[in-house]
Amino acid sequence: KFNEIIYNLREDKEPQMTQTELGKELNITQRKISYLEKGKIEPNIEDIITYCKYFNVSADYILGLTNDKRKFW
Repeated sequence: KFNEIIYNLREDKEPQMTQTELGKELNITQRKISYLEKGKIEPNIEDIITYCKYFNVSADYILGLTNDKRKFW
């Protein structure tokens, strides 16, 4: 589920971002973003934190535990 959520966050961002553009913003390689989005690799805690901060969503949301994107801190 994480892979679908991060893919949708990137695709829904205005203006829409490529994996390369997002990689530059997050200091993650395009290849790693591709692997995360395809579910080929599991995210580590730093990946989760980075995505949550960048997209301003809760960890529960990005992990698929809730549909509520709001942060609670």
